[in-house]
Amino acid sequence: MTTLDTPDTYNGYKNYETWNVVLWLGNDFPVYNASRGYRTYPQPFLSFRQELRDGMLKCTHTGDGVSLWHPSLDIKAIDEVMKEE
Repeated sequence: MTTLDTPDTYNGYKNYETWNVVLWLGNDFPVYNASRGYRTYPQPFLSFRQELRDGMLKCTHTGDGVSLWHPSLDIKAIDEVMKEE
């Protein structure tokens, strides 16, 4: 366990799935470039997931296999990260 972990978090996020999606959004260059236009929209990650699935990238999972529709994702935290990037 790192100093960012508590029994209820994973690297400062609600869970592994949220952390993995955030990491993927910031470190996969084509995904990062595509996400840049979604910072000002309400619910940017909800719209962006559909763009990833239906657009040129055809993504439904991170490189580690975490679904972009995983029920335990903390969408609010992901939205905040997208606004900051």
